[in-house]
Amino acid sequence: MRPYGPRRRSVFPKNDYNPVTHNIMNLRKRFLATLVAIVAISGVAMAQFAIGPRVGINVNSMRFDKSLFNSENRAGFTGGVQAEFTIPVINLGFDASVMYVHRVNSAKQDMVLGGTTPPDELTTYNSFKKRDYIEIPVNIKYKIGLPVIGKVFTPYIFTGPSFAFLASKKAISEAYKNKNVDIAWNFGVGVQLIQHLQIGASYGLGLTNTIETVSGWSGEKIDGKNKYWTVTAAWLF
Repeated sequence: MRPYGPRRRSVFPKNDYNPVTHNIMNLRKRFLATLVAIVAISGVAMAQFAIGPRVGINVNSMRFDKSLFNSENRAGFTGGVQAEFTIPVINLGFDASVMYVHRVNSAKQDMVLGGTTPPDELTTYNSFKKRDYIEIPVNIKYKIGLPVIGKVFTPYIFTGPSFAFLASKKAISEAYKNKNVDIAWNFGVGVQLIQHLQIGASYGLGLTNTIETVSGWSGEKIDGKNKYWTVTAAWLF
């Protein structure tokens, strides 16, 4: 006979394991993982790779008129090779370049040597305004796909770090010297024409000083961070 009183509940948790449901959940997880892998592999398989020459100029200020190419505004030139890797499905990709860069320091003479510097010392200062680098910019790039005209005209934006290695002399004077590495971060926009020609403009924000004082120098310090605009054209095959 069943005893009177409330029924006791088991102290052990109820086992809700269902082998059919468990197998279905595993199959769903495997299907989703396989689908993600297929999409990723398909994107890589369809990815486009292009490479070609790239040339351009560095300028002190960006002006969209003929003054852009005036000698007073130019701060150097650059040339090298660019490679690009793009996934068409999402229009996202990367580019990297190996560039020779000739830069001209836009610092004022009074900022470095003071207003009482003799003329012969000013001539010495002018001799170290120019620097040569081997620069490697690496950017993430997003192309804005446009219907109908996309194969003729495609705007894009990009950003990424740039690593420049000094190729000219390090010594400047008894007080100052160039640093071996210059690191900057680029922000830029551009347009791709007829699927091959890329014309872009970027602003390089210097993250490190390019000039340092010689140990023991007690004179004026220099803020030698590069800040410059670069306009380039690349033809990618």
